[in-house]
Amino acid sequence: MCCIIGLGNPGPKYAETRHNVGFRVIDLLAARHQFPTPQRMLQAIIGKGEIHNSQVLLAKPMTFMNESGRAVGRLCVHFDLLPSDLLVIYDDINIDLGMLRLRREGSSGGHKGMQSVIDHLGTEQIPRLRLGIGRLPPEAEARGFVLAPFAKDEEEVAQQLIEQAADAVEYLLAEGIETTMRRFNS
Repeated sequence: MCCIIGLGNPGPKYAETRHNVGFRVIDLLAARHQFPTPQRMLQAIIGKGEIHNSQVLLAKPMTFMNESGRAVGRLCVHFDLLPSDLLVIYDDINIDLGMLRLRREGSSGGHKGMQSVIDHLGTEQIPRLRLGIGRLPPEAEARGFVLAPFAKDEEEVAQQLIEQAADAVEYLLAEGIETTMRRFNS
């Protein structure tokens, strides 16, 4: 089983923020593939279904971003998942808006949610899909920037990014990570 995990913050207050693009990709995949109504368990909202003949678990940790690793760790224990069975999807302020990067492993790059996942699993060898939400403006504070919604003139590009990320996940499940990296890393 593959587990696709979108990072974000729970609640309507954060739903449309830059920090929640991971959640939005999970919601889009669930809708596209008609996953049954998700359940809340193990500090996450999860749905089980099938994408391209692969059994898939879609998950959104409900622990808030900086504690995402707690929920991911519980999911791994409960479903007997290895770090290599995961794909973690999250926002990245070091990538231009609309761009994405798929990697097999690596550091958190300063992303506290991904660092929490690394800390709880004890390895950096976790596949991840980083979504460019725009670079931090010089005068801006990172926290305020990621917890704000996209500007009106950015929303169309953000929606295209979310759709492209869902396409990349589907392609990965059908073709594998190396082929997907070659096709989608911009």
